[in-house]
Amino acid sequence: MGYIRLWRANNLKWELLCSFIISGSIIVASLWLAFSFGDGWFTGWVQWLFGILTVLIVSLITGYVTGLRIQRKLDTLNESMMQVAKGNWSVRIQESEHTSFDALYEHFNTMMQTTEQKLKLLQKLTEQQVIEREIFNEQIVQEERKRLARDLHDSVSQQLFAIHMSSASLPKVMELDEERAKLVVTQLIEMSHNAQRQMRALISQLRPIELDGRSLQEALGVWFPDYCRQNGLQGKIDIHIENDLSEAKEHQCFLMIQEAMANVVKHAKADQVTLSMQESANRMLLSIADDGVGFDRNNKSSFAGSYGLTTMQERADKLGGHMELISQPGAGTTIRVYIPLFEAEGMNQDEQDESLSCR
Repeated sequence: MGYIRLWRANNLKWELLCSFIISGSIIVASLWLAFSFGDGWFTGWVQWLFGILTVLIVSLITGYVTGLRIQRKLDTLNESMMQVAKGNWSVRIQESEHTSFDALYEHFNTMMQTTEQKLKLLQKLTEQQVIEREIFNEQIVQEERKRLARDLHDSVSQQLFAIHMSSASLPKVMELDEERAKLVVTQLIEMSHNAQRQMRALISQLRPIELDGRSLQEALGVWFPDYCRQNGLQGKIDIHIENDLSEAKEHQCFLMIQEAMANVVKHAKADQVTLSMQESANRMLLSIADDGVGFDRNNKSSFAGSYGLTTMQERADKLGGHMELISQPGAGTTIRVYIPLFEAEGMNQDEQDESLSCR
Protein backbone atom coordinates (compact mmCIF):
# COMPACT_ATOMS: atom_id res chain seq x y z
CA MET A 1 0.00 0.00 0.00
CA GLY A 2 2.88 2.35 0.76
CA TYR A 3 4.34 1.95 -2.72
CA ILE A 4 0.93 2.50 -4.29
CA ARG A 5 0.44 5.75 -2.36
CA LEU A 6 3.94 6.91 -3.25
CA TRP A 7 3.24 6.15 -6.91
CA ARG A 8 -0.03 8.08 -6.74
CA ALA A 9 1.72 11.04 -5.13
CA ASN A 10 4.38 11.09 -7.86
CA ASN A 11 2.00 10.18 -10.68
CA LEU A 12 1.44 13.79 -11.78
CA LYS A 13 5.17 14.43 -11.95
CA TRP A 14 5.66 11.42 -14.23
CA GLU A 15 2.69 12.45 -16.35
CA LEU A 16 4.22 15.87 -16.97
CA LEU A 17 7.61 14.29 -17.66
CA CYS A 18 6.07 11.92 -20.22
CA SER A 19 4.35 14.81 -21.97
CA PHE A 20 7.70 16.64 -22.26
CA ILE A 21 9.35 13.50 -23.62
CA ILE A 22 6.59 13.00 -26.18
CA SER A 23 6.70 16.59 -27.33
CA GLY A 24 10.49 16.46 -27.56
CA SER A 25 10.34 13.21 -29.55
CA ILE A 26 7.86 14.71 -32.02
CA ILE A 27 10.09 17.78 -32.51
CA VAL A 28 13.19 15.66 -33.05
CA ALA A 29 11.34 13.36 -35.47
CA SER A 30 9.98 16.31 -37.44
CA LEU A 31 13.42 17.91 -37.73
CA TRP A 32 15.01 14.58 -38.72
CA LEU A 33 12.46 14.07 -41.48
CA ALA A 34 12.97 17.60 -42.72
CA PHE A 35 16.76 17.21 -42.81
CA SER A 36 16.50 13.78 -44.49
CA PHE A 37 13.98 14.52 -47.24
CA GLY A 38 14.11 18.29 -47.66
CA ASP A 39 17.34 18.73 -49.63
CA GLY A 40 15.75 20.94 -52.24
CA TRP A 41 14.06 23.49 -50.04
CA PHE A 42 15.26 22.91 -46.44
CA THR A 43 18.16 25.32 -46.47
CA GLY A 44 19.12 28.61 -44.82
CA TRP A 45 16.48 30.57 -43.05
CA VAL A 46 13.84 27.92 -43.87
CA GLN A 47 15.56 25.55 -41.44
CA TRP A 48 15.31 28.07 -38.63
CA LEU A 49 11.70 28.95 -39.42
CA PHE A 50 10.68 25.30 -39.66
CA GLY A 51 12.40 24.46 -36.39
CA ILE A 52 10.82 27.36 -34.51
CA LEU A 53 7.32 26.62 -35.86
CA THR A 54 7.70 22.92 -35.06
CA VAL A 55 8.72 23.63 -31.46
CA LEU A 56 5.88 26.14 -30.98
CA ILE A 57 3.15 23.97 -32.54
CA VAL A 58 4.16 20.75 -30.80
CA SER A 59 4.63 22.51 -27.44
CA LEU A 60 1.24 24.21 -27.70
CA ILE A 61 -0.57 20.98 -28.56
CA THR A 62 1.06 18.81 -25.89
CA GLY A 63 0.80 21.62 -23.27
CA TYR A 64 -2.88 22.14 -24.05
CA VAL A 65 -3.68 18.42 -23.87
CA THR A 66 -1.73 17.97 -20.62
CA GLY A 67 -3.20 21.13 -19.08
CA LEU A 68 -6.70 20.04 -20.07
CA ARG A 69 -6.25 16.69 -18.33
CA ILE A 70 -4.99 18.36 -15.15
CA GLN A 71 -7.68 21.08 -15.31
CA ARG A 72 -10.45 18.46 -15.39
CA LYS A 73 -9.11 16.92 -12.18
CA LEU A 74 -8.81 20.33 -10.54
CA ASP A 75 -12.34 21.19 -11.68
CA THR A 76 -13.60 18.03 -10.01
CA LEU A 77 -11.94 19.02 -6.75
CA ASN A 78 -13.13 22.63 -7.04
CA GLU A 79 -16.73 21.56 -7.73
CA SER A 80 -16.67 19.28 -4.70
CA MET A 81 -15.35 22.08 -2.48
CA MET A 82 -18.09 24.40 -3.76
CA GLN A 83 -20.67 21.78 -2.80
CA VAL A 84 -19.17 21.68 0.69
CA ALA A 85 -19.30 25.48 0.92
CA LYS A 86 -23.03 25.27 0.14
CA GLY A 87 -23.57 22.84 3.03
CA ASN A 88 -23.46 19.51 1.22
CA TRP A 89 -21.27 17.60 3.69
CA SER A 90 -21.99 14.22 2.09
CA VAL A 91 -20.12 14.99 -1.15
CA ARG A 92 -17.40 12.52 -2.10
CA ILE A 93 -15.02 12.37 -5.09
CA GLN A 94 -15.09 9.19 -7.11
CA GLU A 95 -11.60 7.72 -7.29
CA SER A 96 -10.17 5.87 -10.31
CA GLU A 97 -7.12 3.65 -10.66
CA HIS A 98 -5.37 5.79 -13.26
CA THR A 99 -5.99 9.28 -11.79
CA SER A 100 -2.92 11.17 -10.67
CA PHE A 101 -5.05 13.03 -8.08
CA ASP A 102 -6.21 9.88 -6.31
CA ALA A 103 -4.13 10.57 -3.19
CA LEU A 104 -5.58 14.09 -2.93
CA TYR A 105 -9.09 12.78 -3.55
CA GLU A 106 -8.62 10.14 -0.89
CA HIS A 107 -7.50 12.70 1.69
CA PHE A 108 -10.46 14.93 0.75
CA ASN A 109 -12.93 12.08 1.19
CA THR A 110 -11.41 11.10 4.52
CA MET A 111 -11.56 14.69 5.75
CA MET A 112 -15.21 15.04 4.67
CA GLN A 113 -16.19 11.77 6.28
CA THR A 114 -14.61 12.81 9.59
CA THR A 115 -16.19 16.27 9.41
CA GLU A 116 -19.62 14.84 8.60
CA GLN A 117 -19.45 12.46 11.56
CA LYS A 118 -18.46 15.29 13.93
CA LEU A 119 -21.23 17.53 12.61
CA LYS A 120 -23.79 14.75 13.08
CA LEU A 121 -22.62 14.27 16.65
CA LEU A 122 -22.66 18.03 17.30
CA GLN A 123 -26.16 18.33 15.86
CA LYS A 124 -27.38 15.43 17.97
CA LEU A 125 -25.88 16.94 21.12
CA THR A 126 -27.36 20.35 20.29
CA GLU A 127 -30.83 18.89 19.73
CA GLN A 128 -30.56 16.94 22.97
CA GLN A 129 -29.47 20.09 24.81
CA VAL A 130 -32.42 22.03 23.37
CA ILE A 131 -34.84 19.29 24.44
CA GLU A 132 -33.35 19.12 27.93
CA ARG A 133 -33.48 22.90 28.24
CA GLU A 134 -37.12 22.95 27.17
CA ILE A 135 -37.94 20.26 29.72
CA PHE A 136 -36.03 22.16 32.39
CA ASN A 137 -37.78 25.43 31.54
CA GLU A 138 -41.14 23.67 31.63
CA GLN A 139 -40.32 22.28 35.06
CA ILE A 140 -39.39 25.77 36.27
CA VAL A 141 -42.67 27.15 34.92
CA GLN A 142 -44.64 24.39 36.64
CA GLU A 143 -42.82 24.99 39.93
CA GLU A 144 -43.49 28.72 39.70
CA ARG A 145 -47.17 28.05 39.02
CA LYS A 146 -47.36 25.75 42.04
CA ARG A 147 -45.58 28.32 44.19
CA LEU A 148 -47.86 31.15 43.07
CA ALA A 149 -50.93 28.98 43.60
CA ARG A 150 -49.71 28.07 47.08
CA ASP A 151 -48.87 31.68 47.93
CA LEU A 152 -52.21 32.92 46.66
CA HIS A 153 -54.04 30.26 48.65
CA ASP A 154 -52.04 30.81 51.84
CA SER A 155 -52.22 34.60 51.79
CA VAL A 156 -54.52 36.50 49.44
CA SER A 157 -57.18 33.81 49.08
CA GLN A 158 -57.55 33.37 52.83
CA GLN A 159 -57.64 37.11 53.36
CA LEU A 160 -60.35 37.53 50.72
CA PHE A 161 -62.36 34.69 52.23
CA ALA A 162 -62.13 36.31 55.65
CA ILE A 163 -63.16 39.66 54.17
CA HIS A 164 -66.13 38.01 52.47
CA MET A 165 -67.30 36.27 55.64
CA SER A 166 -66.95 39.41 57.75
CA SER A 167 -68.68 41.63 55.21
CA ALA A 168 -71.51 39.09 54.80
CA SER A 169 -72.20 39.12 58.52
CA LEU A 170 -71.79 42.88 58.88
CA PRO A 171 -75.48 43.89 58.25
CA LYS A 172 -76.76 41.55 60.97
CA VAL A 173 -74.02 42.63 63.37
CA MET A 174 -74.95 46.27 62.79
CA GLU A 175 -78.54 45.50 63.79
CA LEU A 176 -77.53 43.67 66.98
CA ASP A 177 -74.43 45.55 68.18
CA GLU A 178 -73.22 48.78 66.60
CA GLU A 179 -69.96 48.85 68.56
CA ARG A 180 -69.10 45.35 67.44
CA ALA A 181 -69.96 46.34 63.85
CA LYS A 182 -67.40 49.13 64.03
CA LEU A 183 -64.83 46.58 65.17
CA VAL A 184 -65.71 44.37 62.19
CA VAL A 185 -65.28 47.34 59.84
CA THR A 186 -61.87 48.03 61.36
CA GLN A 187 -60.91 44.38 60.84
CA LEU A 188 -62.14 44.54 57.24
CA ILE A 189 -59.95 47.57 56.56
CA GLU A 190 -56.92 45.86 58.09
CA MET A 191 -57.52 42.60 56.20
CA SER A 192 -57.99 44.41 52.90
CA HIS A 193 -54.77 46.33 53.54
CA ASN A 194 -52.87 43.08 54.24
CA ALA A 195 -54.34 41.46 51.15
CA GLN A 196 -53.26 44.45 49.09
CA ARG A 197 -49.70 44.27 50.46
CA GLN A 198 -49.47 40.54 49.79
CA MET A 199 -50.78 40.96 46.27
CA ARG A 200 -48.21 43.69 45.60
CA ALA A 201 -45.50 41.36 46.85
CA LEU A 202 -46.59 38.65 44.44
CA ILE A 203 -46.79 41.10 41.55
CA SER A 204 -43.31 42.39 42.34
CA GLN A 205 -41.96 38.85 42.10
CA LEU A 206 -43.53 38.46 38.66
CA ARG A 207 -41.89 41.59 37.30
CA PRO A 208 -38.80 41.06 35.17
CA ILE A 209 -35.43 41.47 36.88
CA GLU A 210 -33.82 44.63 35.57
CA LEU A 211 -30.19 43.53 35.59
CA ASP A 212 -29.42 44.03 31.90
CA GLY A 213 -26.89 46.82 31.54
CA ARG A 214 -26.71 47.33 35.32
CA SER A 215 -24.61 45.97 38.11
CA LEU A 216 -26.29 44.25 41.05
CA GLN A 217 -25.66 47.29 43.25
CA GLU A 218 -27.25 49.64 40.72
CA ALA A 219 -30.28 47.38 40.24
CA LEU A 220 -30.85 47.00 43.99
CA GLY A 221 -30.48 50.75 44.46
CA VAL A 222 -33.58 51.18 42.31
CA TRP A 223 -35.59 48.06 43.15
CA PHE A 224 -35.16 47.81 46.94
CA PRO A 225 -36.41 51.32 47.94
CA ASP A 226 -39.33 51.01 45.53
CA TYR A 227 -40.29 47.59 46.91
CA CYS A 228 -40.11 48.84 50.52
CA ARG A 229 -42.17 51.91 49.70
CA GLN A 230 -44.90 49.88 47.97
CA ASN A 231 -45.21 47.52 50.94
CA GLY A 232 -45.07 50.10 53.75
CA LEU A 233 -41.56 49.23 54.95
CA GLN A 234 -38.67 51.42 55.99
CA GLY A 235 -35.70 50.06 54.09
CA LYS A 236 -32.01 50.53 54.68
CA ILE A 237 -29.47 49.33 52.12
CA ASP A 238 -25.73 48.95 52.71
CA ILE A 239 -23.68 47.44 49.87
CA HIS A 240 -19.89 47.46 49.70
CA ILE A 241 -18.57 45.31 46.84
CA GLU A 242 -15.29 46.30 45.23
CA ASN A 243 -14.79 43.49 42.71
CA ASP A 244 -17.19 42.75 39.88
CA LEU A 245 -19.40 39.72 40.44
CA SER A 246 -20.11 37.23 37.70
CA GLU A 247 -23.48 37.34 35.96
CA ALA A 248 -24.52 34.06 37.62
CA LYS A 249 -23.72 35.38 41.12
CA GLU A 250 -25.58 38.64 40.51
CA HIS A 251 -28.62 36.80 39.15
CA GLN A 252 -28.81 34.31 42.02
CA CYS A 253 -28.24 37.00 44.66
CA PHE A 254 -31.03 39.14 43.23
CA LEU A 255 -33.43 36.18 43.28
CA MET A 256 -32.50 35.35 46.90
CA ILE A 257 -33.14 38.95 47.92
CA GLN A 258 -36.51 38.82 46.18
CA GLU A 259 -37.44 35.63 48.04
CA ALA A 260 -36.33 37.07 51.40
CA MET A 261 -38.27 40.32 50.91
CA ALA A 262 -41.39 38.39 49.88
CA ASN A 263 -41.17 36.43 53.15
CA VAL A 264 -40.81 39.68 55.10
CA VAL A 265 -43.97 41.09 53.52
CA LYS A 266 -46.01 37.90 53.93
CA HIS A 267 -44.98 36.67 57.38
CA ALA A 268 -42.78 39.08 59.34
CA LYS A 269 -45.23 41.96 60.02
CA ALA A 270 -42.15 44.15 60.12
CA ASP A 271 -41.73 47.90 59.99
CA GLN A 272 -38.04 48.02 59.08
CA VAL A 273 -35.78 45.83 56.94
CA THR A 274 -32.05 46.10 56.29
CA LEU A 275 -30.27 44.75 53.22
CA SER A 276 -26.51 44.40 53.47
CA MET A 277 -23.83 43.00 51.15
CA GLN A 278 -20.24 42.99 52.39
CA GLU A 279 -17.16 41.60 50.64
CA SER A 280 -14.16 40.14 52.47
CA ALA A 281 -10.96 38.51 51.18
CA ASN A 282 -12.44 35.19 50.09
CA ARG A 283 -16.19 35.47 50.44
CA MET A 284 -19.23 37.72 50.28
CA LEU A 285 -21.90 38.07 52.96
CA LEU A 286 -25.49 38.79 51.95
CA SER A 287 -27.74 39.71 54.88
CA ILE A 288 -31.47 40.56 55.12
CA ALA A 289 -32.70 41.51 58.61
CA ASP A 290 -36.16 42.64 59.76
CA ASP A 291 -37.72 43.75 63.06
CA GLY A 292 -40.80 41.58 62.67
CA VAL A 293 -42.48 39.00 64.85
CA GLY A 294 -39.85 36.31 64.19
CA PHE A 295 -40.51 32.63 64.96
CA ASP A 296 -39.22 29.72 66.98
CA ARG A 297 -36.64 27.80 64.98
CA ASN A 298 -37.05 24.77 67.22
CA ASN A 299 -40.68 24.55 66.14
CA LYS A 300 -40.28 23.07 62.65
CA SER A 301 -43.96 23.50 61.85
CA SER A 302 -43.50 27.27 61.91
CA PHE A 303 -41.28 27.30 58.83
CA ALA A 304 -41.23 23.75 57.41
CA GLY A 305 -43.52 24.72 54.55
CA SER A 306 -41.67 27.86 53.60
CA TYR A 307 -41.02 27.53 49.90
CA GLY A 308 -39.01 30.77 49.83
CA LEU A 309 -36.44 29.60 52.41
CA THR A 310 -35.98 26.29 50.60
CA THR A 311 -35.45 28.08 47.31
CA MET A 312 -32.92 30.44 48.87
CA GLN A 313 -30.97 27.50 50.29
CA GLU A 314 -30.91 25.86 46.84
CA ARG A 315 -29.66 29.05 45.21
CA ALA A 316 -26.93 29.40 47.83
CA ASP A 317 -25.87 25.80 47.18
CA LYS A 318 -25.58 26.54 43.46
CA LEU A 319 -23.01 29.23 44.27
CA GLY A 320 -21.08 26.92 46.58
CA GLY A 321 -22.20 28.85 49.66
CA HIS A 322 -24.47 28.24 52.65
CA MET A 323 -27.32 30.03 54.37
CA GLU A 324 -27.89 30.81 58.05
CA LEU A 325 -31.29 31.57 59.55
CA ILE A 326 -31.43 33.51 62.83
CA SER A 327 -34.81 34.18 64.41
CA GLN A 328 -36.59 34.36 67.76
CA PRO A 329 -40.20 35.13 68.58
CA GLY A 330 -40.59 38.88 68.91
CA ALA A 331 -36.96 39.58 67.91
CA GLY A 332 -37.21 39.62 64.13
CA THR A 333 -35.46 37.43 61.56
CA THR A 334 -32.03 37.62 59.95
CA ILE A 335 -30.98 35.62 56.90
CA ARG A 336 -27.28 35.43 56.10
CA VAL A 337 -25.88 33.90 52.92
CA TYR A 338 -22.14 33.28 52.67
CA ILE A 339 -20.86 33.03 49.09
CA PRO A 340 -17.21 32.07 48.40
CA LEU A 341 -15.19 34.21 46.00
CA PHE A 342 -12.41 32.55 43.99
CA GLU A 343 -9.57 34.23 42.12
CA ALA A 344 -9.70 32.27 38.89
CA GLU A 345 -6.88 34.27 37.30
CA GLY A 346 -4.38 32.99 39.90
CA MET A 347 -5.35 29.33 39.63
CA ASN A 348 -4.02 26.80 37.21
CA GLN A 349 -6.31 24.55 35.22
CA ASP A 350 -6.10 21.60 37.65
CA GLU A 351 -7.04 23.82 40.59
CA GLN A 352 -9.95 25.30 38.67
CA ASP A 353 -11.24 21.83 37.78
CA GLU A 354 -10.90 20.70 41.41
CA SER A 355 -12.74 23.81 42.61
CA LEU A 356 -15.59 23.27 40.17
CA SER A 357 -15.90 19.60 41.13
CA CYS A 358 -16.08 20.50 44.80
CA ARG A 359 -18.79 23.02 44.14
